[in-house]
Amino acid sequence: MGMDPKLKRKKKERRHKHILKKIFGTANKPRVVVFRSLRHFYVQAVDDERGVVITGASTLSPEVRSNIAYGGNKEAAAKVGELVAKRLREKGIEEICFDRAGYRYHGRVRECAEAMRKGGIKF
Repeated sequence: MGMDPKLKRKKKERRHKHILKKIFGTANKPRVVVFRSLRHFYVQAVDDERGVVITGASTLSPEVRSNIAYGGNKEAAAKVGELVAKRLREKGIEEICFDRAGYRYHGRVRECAEAMRKGGIKF
């Protein structure tokens, strides 16, 4: 049997709190945080100084949704990463702090990060 879902969620939240102690987003170098559900993938760029979201995208965004069949796979995550990179560059942001939110750096999280790097964003 697998791990209890509530325990799994608590462990992920604990890892994320530990990560948040180390990384901090500013207006010039925002913290880009990812969230993944079974069906969708979400990315937000956050300015922690002011406590605001600068930009974001997900598989529910119209630009992405029309180009994908399913939002819970690596191809969809890459499209979201491309869109976020484009939006960040439009706002004049070239460099970010990548917050994987306690998720392992593989699969959808990695595809999104690599797509943002291809889009001209530096980590």
